[in-house]
Amino acid sequence: MPGTNLTREEAQQRARLLTVDAYEIDLDLSGAQEGGTYRSVTTVRFEAAEAGDSFIDLVAPAVHEVVLNGTALDAGEVFRDSRIALPGLVPGRNELKVVADCAYTNTGEGLHRFVDPVDQQAYLYTQFEVPDARRVFASFEQPDLKATFRFTVKAPEGWTVISNSPTPERPADNVWRFEPTPRISTYITALIAGPYHAVHSTYEKDGQTVPLGIYCRPSLAEFLDADAIFEVTRQGFDWFQEKFDYAYPFAKYDQLFVPEFNAGAMENAGAVTIRDQYVFRSKVTDAAYEVRAETILHELAHMWFGDLVTMEWWNDLWLNESFATYTSIACQAYAPGSKWPHSWTTFANSMKTWAYRQDQLPSTHPIMADIRDLDDVLVNFDGITYAKGASVLKQLVAYVGMDAFFTGVQAYFKEHAYGNTRLSDLLGALEKTSGRDLKAWSKAWLETAGINILRPAVTTDDAGVITSFAVRQEAPALPAGAQGEPTLRPHRIAIGLYDLEGGKLVRKDRIELDVDGELTEVPQLVGTARPAVVLLNDDDLSYAKVRLDAESLATVTQHLGDFAESLPRALSWASAWDMTRDGELATRDYLDLVLSGIAKESDIGVVQSLHRQVKTALELYAAPTWRETGLARWTEATLEHLRAAEPGSDHQLAWARAFAATARTDEQLGLLSGLLDGTETVEGLVVDTELRWDLLGRLAATGRADDAAIAAELERDKTSAGEEHAAWARAARPTAEAKERAWASVVESDKLPNAVQESVIGGFQQADQRELLASYAEKYFAVVKDVWDNRSHEIAQQIAVGLYPALQVSQATLDATDAWLASAEPNAALRRLVTESRAGVERALKAQAADAAAAV
Repeated sequence: MPGTNLTREEAQQRARLLTVDAYEIDLDLSGAQEGGTYRSVTTVRFEAAEAGDSFIDLVAPAVHEVVLNGTALDAGEVFRDSRIALPGLVPGRNELKVVADCAYTNTGEGLHRFVDPVDQQAYLYTQFEVPDARRVFASFEQPDLKATFRFTVKAPEGWTVISNSPTPERPADNVWRFEPTPRISTYITALIAGPYHAVHSTYEKDGQTVPLGIYCRPSLAEFLDADAIFEVTRQGFDWFQEKFDYAYPFAKYDQLFVPEFNAGAMENAGAVTIRDQYVFRSKVTDAAYEVRAETILHELAHMWFGDLVTMEWWNDLWLNESFATYTSIACQAYAPGSKWPHSWTTFANSMKTWAYRQDQLPSTHPIMADIRDLDDVLVNFDGITYAKGASVLKQLVAYVGMDAFFTGVQAYFKEHAYGNTRLSDLLGALEKTSGRDLKAWSKAWLETAGINILRPAVTTDDAGVITSFAVRQEAPALPAGAQGEPTLRPHRIAIGLYDLEGGKLVRKDRIELDVDGELTEVPQLVGTARPAVVLLNDDDLSYAKVRLDAESLATVTQHLGDFAESLPRALSWASAWDMTRDGELATRDYLDLVLSGIAKESDIGVVQSLHRQVKTALELYAAPTWRETGLARWTEATLEHLRAAEPGSDHQLAWARAFAATARTDEQLGLLSGLLDGTETVEGLVVDTELRWDLLGRLAATGRADDAAIAAELERDKTSAGEEHAAWARAARPTAEAKERAWASVVESDKLPNAVQESVIGGFQQADQRELLASYAEKYFAVVKDVWDNRSHEIAQQIAVGLYPALQVSQATLDATDAWLASAEPNAALRRLVTESRAGVERALKAQAADAAAAV
């Protein structure tokens, strides 16, 4: 029985048989305020190449009527296991009508229903990627069966309904009738309904006018900075339309900030949904605005790459996500007037570290992954698909040239508009415009897994003049269990040569070249004076782990914060972090490095990344006997930096949050309490709603705040965000009773909505509470397979990853995991997630041993 899965072979067979023309979808959402189910009526017209049998997809509590070509079928007989059998299709035109009761969800899949505690109104939105349009209407759920979609929706009085097509005038009968969409895939159709607050504008240029809309719940309207969002959106329209040479392909562009969203955003054609945490209720640093802008631009880029032109099957998912990631960062970096011209710094220090981590797991895979079925793709929205793919695209741009790259992209859009493509279609277009043969490049970069290491090999004479210089490339063995072989790849890199000048590390020269094979000689540097720092992959053109030679490492250790530019600092920080994760740099030495240089780090995004990385290193990678010493030292430093930071600055806020995350002594926790109740102040620091929850959360986790204190704070913030914070804080309390309640609410009940469950899991796992949590390792392995088999994918994945005993860093955890993997027979998706978590424990054990050895 297929369950809710669909194999690639089944999709290919269906695509060979069928061409889908049009859907008409009627939904009765008039009872949405009460919840439950709603009536869904789908009429779909399609062509069959020959007589035969097929099926259409539907996940629904009940099917009342199935009519195929005018003949009523027995719904009880043809509907089972998420499919409706379609026997006896006739060659040529066919028409199907399905009448069903579909269910609102609280999992962020299908049609999600949320009730705002502020106004007690229901708010709906759809999330269909990968296979969840079938939760709302009967559909041929695969990306290559594109069609037009006409939605008709009956909604409660006073509601607004938004879809892919322009929203009609408010109807007197509360039935919203939308015009048909262009030909698009099922997974990018959308419906958003409720008493949403809206702000409207237009994008206008050279005679083109595109209506723009921004939506959020009324309870967030006071925080909605619509002008800033419109500004980034218009910047994206300008840059993308110039680079793509293809006008925006849909009739309007709405951005809808919706609650309890599982991802960052979703590229529904003309109706992008975005997590409403991006409507900032409290002060945030500029890094948060930069991330939001990248998300906005990423989804806008998808209107062309993903929506206009769509991959044929999910093995080319990276074409969508890598392209959108690369172009969004490039737009921030190069678009005139951008507020974030240093976006490649952020990319190097966040997205690429994600990719490096993912590429060293047992589940590593080629960028062009082998996607056998829906189970495979559901766990493939990862650091390789997004960040490694974008890194490789950046390398490809350096390899073929930016002009040739975008000229090829322009030809690709024109040739395949509203159609489906494979990788070969894009590479063929790029080969024509660049004159480069990309087949070998594609094979090396897109069809193999793993990461290379680049090291400089430098010799000098007694006078410090370089006598030989080469770049040495290594291909480390892939992790145990990973498929494939280590691969040496061609790299387009820059070598930066830095010297100290006026206390700053300044780039004195730069050489760009192709690196291939084990050793690439660089004769241009022979006979030149040895610089203080040799930085391989300067400007971050390629995707590789970079190591410094001994002399450069000594200089960087003393002067990392002294690079004049942010990108080489970020590359050096990233290299140090990677060395720490690999056990090549002891955690205590990484802490020394960060404390010596972070005060000079001006990029707030890098500072916040370092905060997260130091905390992770101390909690997981430090030798257990030294861990508390390291945490105490770090926490004291965070407080010093908080007090020294410029009042009201982004750095002050970042250091306040870093301090709140690890405060541990009576005096430190007393300061948190004082900041919370107003008896203590730090000049310039505004203790607003979100910072209050940060302070209270730590107090709860350390036993300084009880349920009554949490309830009192929730009374101050009676919002959905407040409920999520309160759930986190209650789960974080260091008592057996609190842990038992949290565990039961997630594992033994399915009532929690996705966002609240995520908060409970986050609060449950506290690094200070290892002993209290130790018994839950056995409980996890006893229930995780049953959870996976009986809960929706998003909910089950939260539990499988979030409740894995990652804090129990021991051989016993590895042994228990191995025993479960051997006996439980999990499917490939669950096996992958658990194996990835196991790899984290194995890495932590290795790093702890390296840190312990450094103490000798």
